[in-house]
Amino acid sequence: MKALLAFLKKYVWAAVIVTALTGTAVGWLKGLASSYLPDTEPTRCWIEEQWQAAVGAAPRRDPDRFTILIARLANDADGSESARLAAAFHGQRGFRPLTACRSIVIGGGDQIEAEQTAQIGADRLRTRRGADLVLWGEVADRGALRVWMTGPTVRADLKGRPWTVDKGVLEPAFSERFATALQAAALAALAPAEEREGSPVADLLRPLLPRLRSLVADLPAGFTAESKGSLLFASAWSFQSYGEQTGDNAALQEAVDAYRVALQERMREVVPLDWAATQNNLGAALAILGERESGTARLEQAVAAYQAALQERTRERVPLDWAGTQNNLGTALWRLGERESGTARLEQAVAAYQAALQERTRERVPLGWAMTQNNLGIALATLGERESGAARLKQAVAAYQAALQEWTRERVPLQWATTQNNLGTTLATLGERESGTARLQEAVAAYEAALVVFMPANADYYTRLCRDNRDRALALIASRTGKKKG
Repeated sequence: MKALLAFLKKYVWAAVIVTALTGTAVGWLKGLASSYLPDTEPTRCWIEEQWQAAVGAAPRRDPDRFTILIARLANDADGSESARLAAAFHGQRGFRPLTACRSIVIGGGDQIEAEQTAQIGADRLRTRRGADLVLWGEVADRGALRVWMTGPTVRADLKGRPWTVDKGVLEPAFSERFATALQAAALAALAPAEEREGSPVADLLRPLLPRLRSLVADLPAGFTAESKGSLLFASAWSFQSYGEQTGDNAALQEAVDAYRVALQERMREVVPLDWAATQNNLGAALAILGERESGTARLEQAVAAYQAALQERTRERVPLDWAGTQNNLGTALWRLGERESGTARLEQAVAAYQAALQERTRERVPLGWAMTQNNLGIALATLGERESGAARLKQAVAAYQAALQEWTRERVPLQWATTQNNLGTTLATLGERESGTARLQEAVAAYEAALVVFMPANADYYTRLCRDNRDRALALIASRTGKKKG
């Protein structure tokens, strides 16, 4: 068998490419292979993949639509459940669904490592097929579906939690609302935090919101708590994504309400990790609201939600999820510390970020590591500005410089520029406390590096901020060098 496969790979492709021009290549290849290979699903999948590779069948990205790849669900003998997932996107504005014959399977051994390996395989399949998001999973006991979403914008702490749906949810009486929830969840997974009003994701989510409200308000009583919890979680995630992107605080409040209802279904005693994931997301929605409001009540609630999540999201059980929630907790604590006169909250924020970095390492999750290093730098800089010494400020500089090792201009230009601006601000603060101009010169260099990205990106607010920071540093340099000359 291995020899035959090697023969096919080596000699058949020239004939395949020629016959592709006549429109008969697929049938020809299948006919040839069927003479030698057993008629099994793996064989047919292998033929399909080889054909796609031979003729470059991976579609080009469509700027007007999101490409959703549905990998065949494991244990889906006739492919019918996979087809239902794909049907949720067919004919829907803004989506282009593709299907893959290959299943992504979580192997044996250590569960965390097996899930991470499966996620890597899913993302490779997504990349090969030119998709924005891949849906994959399995048909579990009693016909329930367990569906994961993998893509470059899916938040790290959500990648590892499947969406579990009862078979009853897929029946005709509920299929339209299931499709709405699936579309909304996919859009939320596609939405990076930087998007704002007018983005394709926000535009596509907007008409789904009324149907999601109906879904949340009228979940059929016959569904299991697990399925209800998943549908509520997906709806809340969508409200949160929309509210975060567009500045719609009412949508964020709907997310908070839906997460709290989901917690009544996702009980800690029954599904502790799902309960923890919901607490984590509740904290995120509350934190965004808290950032937009002048008081501290929402931020205090966010801290409580994150701390609740950490009761089950332990370092031993789910180290990367634990680190993600520690990072989120650090940010909520930092926001509180900003609004308080003392330093206790800021110290707690630093401790949370440092805890996160124990598992969110550069080798394992380089971009997540860089994010937390940047966040740590912000917390340390805030502390350093309130203290008379330079130790905290120097630690902040080191954290920013660490972040820039992975948040590079080529990979994430806006994050790189933002960190350069943060670095410049901390260097300028150090420079103000020192007699020379070396730190100030370094600050100017950091600001000018950031402007190289902000200006062509039309990031007007950040351009003005960075330019003002640079000009203040230049003015201080001029005043000091003028005194020396005199």
